Amino acid sequence: MATDPSSSSAAAAAALPSYEKAVDAYRKAVSTAATATAYVVLARGMARELLPHDLRAAASWAASLLRARFEPSPAERRTLVIKRALGSSHSHHDGDCGLFDEVRQYLATRIDPHSMRRLCLSGGVCGARKVLSMEHGDSMTDVFEGVQFTWASIAGDGRHGALSESLELSFDAEHTDMALGRYVPFITASVEEAQRQDRALRIYMNEGSGWRGMSHHHPATFDTLAMDPELKQSVLADLDRFLKRREYYRRIGKAWKRGYLLYGPPGTGKSSLVAAMANYLRFNLYDLDLSKVDSNSTLQWLLTSMPDKSLLVIEDIDCCFDAAASRKDVKAPKPVSYTHLDVYKRQVKDRLDPALLRPGRMDMHVYMGYCGWEAFKTLARNYFLLDDHQLFPEIQALLAEVEVTPAAVSEMLLRSEDADAALQGLAKFLGEKKQAIGESN
Repeated sequence: MATDPSSSSAAAAAALPSYEKAVDAYRKAVSTAATATAYVVLARGMARELLPHDLRAAASWAASLLRARFEPSPAERRTLVIKRALGSSHSHHDGDCGLFDEVRQYLATRIDPHSMRRLCLSGGVCGARKVLSMEHGDSMTDVFEGVQFTWASIAGDGRHGALSESLELSFDAEHTDMALGRYVPFITASVEEAQRQDRALRIYMNEGSGWRGMSHHHPATFDTLAMDPELKQSVLADLDRFLKRREYYRRIGKAWKRGYLLYGPPGTGKSSLVAAMANYLRFNLYDLDLSKVDSNSTLQWLLTSMPDKSLLVIEDIDCCFDAAASRKDVKAPKPVSYTHLDVYKRQVKDRLDPALLRPGRMDMHVYMGYCGWEAFKTLARNYFLLDDHQLFPEIQALLAEVEVTPAAVSEMLLRSEDADAALQGLAKFLGEKKQAIGESN
């Protein structure tokens, strides 16, 4: 399409006044700025000539006061020094080595290897975990509850000719209470929890007036435990609640301990539940055999010598108390101020002395019953990674009519690595038990 020359000329003519207005405005702005600058230069020159030196100094001082008042001043800083002395037999006098190591372990989890030019790598001896840390003279920033805390690694000469090493924590002074009251305790608790999760578990058995320990490698977990799902979740929730309420127990003046009674027929998973609890909490097990305790003082010594975060197990609790009661010098254990879980195992709950069932000794009662449908599905998933099979409906119907323990079902599933063969064998086993029950009736 052709362009009309007359219309183009009209547009250009219309744009010309706008351009001239912009140029005129620019010239006026430059002229105004030049005039203002000239006045400022003139005023400063007149001030030097007309105002005395003392008056000019006073005006400058007043201006600096105004700037200090209205301009934000740098925040006041605080620094905490955590020391550790190296290479000296007197190192324990130069600082809290335990707190230093805890902070160092915590910072190892916060270091970004890509943001620091130099890093120190230590550990790795005898299978120990390798740990990253700052080199001396370097620093890093950690954020806690939205507040920045700066850590610096410092080295120097300490007392007794030893090389001193310290970690310095710097922060704004207004956050002092947070640093001392929440941040440092958070670091200690985090490291303690990490150590608890990493430590190798042990099981201890009483011999005489002491405990003999050995490694504990039971593979049971709550994921692999064949028990009613609702009951399993109830136990897990109770354990989690117990772990989180240590400070609450201390505040109300109550010993941080909890008792569980596990009861039910043999083979229903009581021992596996104990192992799963120990693995979940990362608590060492203490298996107390009261028949080996010869006096009440020995019993009290065994109980009070257990460290914090332990799991005490007493098997066939009523039989043990009966045996203890038959000896005049051995009494039933009474609550003492130790920090652990008590787990009592018994086949029949009704035969227990009501005094043993009260809260404070046995706070939660857990019935471990025969294998139900949900428990079987857990076993099928554990052994064969199966969530469904053509024999499942038949097995479900048989489990509703036959009392069989999870241990017996596990044994049948172990007899073949082929899922079809194992499930056929289990269905046959359950069918025979059902037939035997019918014949006996």
